[in-house]
Amino acid sequence: MSKRNGPRYALLGLFLIALLVALTFTVQRKPDAAPAAADAPKTDDAQLQSLAELDGKAPARRKLDIQSWQTAEGAKVLFVEARELPMFDVRLTYAAGSSQDGDIQGLAMLTNAMLNEGVPGKDVGAIAAGFESLGAQFENGAYRDMAVTSLRSLSAAEQREQALKLFEQVIGQPTFPADSLVRIKNQVLAGFEFQKQNPGKLASLELFERLYGTHPYGHPSEGNAQSIPGISRAQLQAFHAKAYAAGNAVIAVVGDLSREEAEAMAAEVSAALPKGPALPKTIEPDAPKAGLTHIDFPSNQTHLLIAQLGIDRRDPDYAALYLGNQVFGGGGFGTRLMTEVREKRGLTYGVYSGFTAMQARGPFLINLQTRAELSDGTLQLVKDLLGEFIANGPTQEELDAAKREMAGSFPLSTASNSAIVGQLGAIGFYDLPLTYLEDFMAQVQAQSVEQVKTAMAKHLDPEALVIVTAGPKVEQKELPPPTDKPAEQPTGVPEH
Repeated sequence: MSKRNGPRYALLGLFLIALLVALTFTVQRKPDAAPAAADAPKTDDAQLQSLAELDGKAPARRKLDIQSWQTAEGAKVLFVEARELPMFDVRLTYAAGSSQDGDIQGLAMLTNAMLNEGVPGKDVGAIAAGFESLGAQFENGAYRDMAVTSLRSLSAAEQREQALKLFEQVIGQPTFPADSLVRIKNQVLAGFEFQKQNPGKLASLELFERLYGTHPYGHPSEGNAQSIPGISRAQLQAFHAKAYAAGNAVIAVVGDLSREEAEAMAAEVSAALPKGPALPKTIEPDAPKAGLTHIDFPSNQTHLLIAQLGIDRRDPDYAALYLGNQVFGGGGFGTRLMTEVREKRGLTYGVYSGFTAMQARGPFLINLQTRAELSDGTLQLVKDLLGEFIANGPTQEELDAAKREMAGSFPLSTASNSAIVGQLGAIGFYDLPLTYLEDFMAQVQAQSVEQVKTAMAKHLDPEALVIVTAGPKVEQKELPPPTDKPAEQPTGVPEH
């Protein structure tokens, strides 16, 4: 997920471990602490472990003692005590994404963007100054499944209590001032004009419309130029009262707090929210019609988006599919797609695939750019590679390499308090077991070639692809033959 300091907006991309997501969808994170001081005491426990000492073993990952309970108002709470730093993170995840927009596209995004624009007695400047004076950080964002609000602050009682009080006002008593509403609407509308010059964005909008149609995932999270101007302050207030209710929220807390302090904090935050129940879960989409749509755009490169419906977040095949995708196109260099499309033929700077598992079935997507005159051949190559992978699955060597890579990188998923609080939010939002992180890695390591092959073939169909391309109509050329030598890179700067 991307974060918002003020009115930013982005498509969801979610996978839990990177969150994920990956959720699609991008995430930016700030460091949890400054580097240790040069005169800090040195102990054996503090010494760095060399790569040689690892001797091929995966680095140790942080063990999480996740505690969970429910507030009096119905909010689910997940807590991890972490005493290493004198600070805490609290993140609220609400079922308040654009899938809850109803007939008012952009309502969820605009409500979330307006939260820190005003509270009783404070305007947006005073709110920002209040957090800054305490050394605290407020962040918020809205996506397809969810909306989030986060606070990071020092754990000392004086700073913690003041930061929490301001945070509770922002999430529980937003005033949605009229001048701020006009300003943010204008910013969003300006963003729509910029989108017209971005072929990748145009292709993405078309793809989701093709995949989901009238389903709640089908429209853009930020709304459109027709819907945004008419959204009223009263509509924002009504959406906030319904979607930011305590019963519709998950409260994740990580940091330098005792269980008693965390319980008091969660109770205080929950009581500050509107009262109300959880909203209904998003319905499952119907299968889309396969086929290709081309958007004519005067660019040097052509964007290729190849997709179909994937899985929801609780699908039992999630581990097998994630592992299989790491081999096919989700793991960067060394994947089938990168090897065949970039390294052997030099057709792109990067090509990636991934499952975005959501509350309802999210997309499986392959994304790349290539030279316009080679776009037809590149598209066919990618389709052939996908079909071959679905039919035959990974090799044992590929699967073993992907397992090693995942085991080595997995500790990063709990390497910081901000990473942990994101994990807790996702576990709570998607109703996953508290042991999910350990369970997931055990499931990944247990997968066989046949299990991965079976899962990929069960959920993906090379004849059911929804394809959107955006670029110029030019005479096509044959693809260069594959070579084991380093390929010449495509001309032109990639368009993002």
